[in-house]
Amino acid sequence: MEEPVKAGICGEVAVLTFNRPKAYNAFDLDVISAFADHMTNLAVDDTVRGVVITGHGKVFCAGGDLRWVNAWPEGTAAAFHNLAGRFHQAILEIRRMKKPVIAAINGLAAGGGFSLALACDFRIMAASAVLRQAYTSNGLSIDGGGTFMLVRLVGLAKALEIAAFDGPITSDQALEWGLATKIAEDDKVVEEAMNMAEQLARKSLQSFGYSKQLLTDSFSNSFENHLEVERAALRACASHKDGREGIAAFLEKRKPRFNG
Repeated sequence: MEEPVKAGICGEVAVLTFNRPKAYNAFDLDVISAFADHMTNLAVDDTVRGVVITGHGKVFCAGGDLRWVNAWPEGTAAAFHNLAGRFHQAILEIRRMKKPVIAAINGLAAGGGFSLALACDFRIMAASAVLRQAYTSNGLSIDGGGTFMLVRLVGLAKALEIAAFDGPITSDQALEWGLATKIAEDDKVVEEAMNMAEQLARKSLQSFGYSKQLLTDSFSNSFENHLEVERAALRACASHKDGREGIAAFLEKRKPRFNG
């Protein structure tokens, strides 16, 4: 039996691939549980310095499997309650992981796949790929942190437009609106994501992790509290070997060597 989520390591970068191409890489409870477990393990794996997420076939991820939801014995509300619980665990791992997570959007990213892509730190999008919020067209509300990330990426007015009208978002539109980091040729989207991950792997993960955390938490902290959090993070970075190496490299006018 094929793994629902394939996991591989290339150098210092892990690649997770949704592997249900006949179901448009939609996830049921087993699939999203496997994905969440992978993310949890990768978060504490010191040999991994970046994660790329993609889909097998022509689709990135079509989100929750509505056929599975409809067949759940306790009803659709209970199905979504269980599915969202595991999905949200994966999203939290992505946002709290102190290493870069890159979505290599090889095709349609819809519903939960849309929210998953937004939760990633960077999004490399195939030229022919399309983003689709999809929830509201099915009479549902957005989960997976989609409403949290969307409004922060595009602003309230555009986010509400996307939620209300649910039009397809092309790669060019996604780039213009700030939903995509970069557009790649269709057959090179994973390669571009790997190149980005490898570039980031050569930088300080300590610095990246704190920067990611500070930016994410800035929306919920008061200004005074956030200044104190910034000061504590700076102190932690300065006492870390990466901070010491970065300062030494600056003073010695050379490139820093953060990874050994």
